[in-house]
Amino acid sequence: MFLSTMPLWLSGIILVGMTTLAAMSGPALIRRRIHLDRLRVNNEVAGFKFATVGVLYAVLLAFAVIVVWEKFAEAERTVAKEAGAVATLYRLAGGLDDEAAKAFRRNLTEYSKAAINEDWPAMEQGRDSAHVREALDRAYATILDLHPTEQRGAAIFNEVLRQLDLVTQARRDRLVTAAGTVPGVLWLVLFGGALLTISFTFFFGTQNLVVQTLMTGMLSLLIFAGLFVIVAIDRPFAGSVKVQPEALHFVLDEFGEPKRP
Repeated sequence: MFLSTMPLWLSGIILVGMTTLAAMSGPALIRRRIHLDRLRVNNEVAGFKFATVGVLYAVLLAFAVIVVWEKFAEAERTVAKEAGAVATLYRLAGGLDDEAAKAFRRNLTEYSKAAINEDWPAMEQGRDSAHVREALDRAYATILDLHPTEQRGAAIFNEVLRQLDLVTQARRDRLVTAAGTVPGVLWLVLFGGALLTISFTFFFGTQNLVVQTLMTGMLSLLIFAGLFVIVAIDRPFAGSVKVQPEALHFVLDEFGEPKRP
């Protein structure tokens, strides 16, 4: 969704501020066309229906918030898992011969730097970096060129391949997660349900129009604040609220390859 890539303050103004102001104008517009006495007649029936609609929408909104929050937390864990596997590979390289160890550590450094500098910006656009894939391929090639014969070398070889597979899987997971969690049809239901729920409040008949307008505004603020949370974290690697490559930064710092701006 385009709001996900906007600055947080701007998407907040559009999604929460402007929609709340628009909703607060609804009761006044309805009152101009429908007399208060006619609105009061339907208060009891409308109240019952509003309670049903409100509960259904609240469940849907809460479910969506929980799902996107879990996916955001999962994206953070995925990056931590990827960085952990890279750190383990740096250490396992000590069990290789000197030439292979240097080449392999160079491959890992290149992969980590490319992931930070190229994969993260690419994921904001829903893409990935070919340079990162190539760096990972070179790391595999360096290891697959080895032919250990003794038991210790074979054990290190197998563990290195396992950790490389973890790096590959973790990168693939974050690329998939970067596309977002909420499908288009659910966005339609969420925003359509918000409009329907808020519109219900326009047709209640209360003597004090100001109070009714304020109640509509508070309901709109609460609903669109929930939608704002979903929009802000739906794409974990885009927008103002996103998962940063801090874990990979720490790995490069720890192994003498600082890459902080």
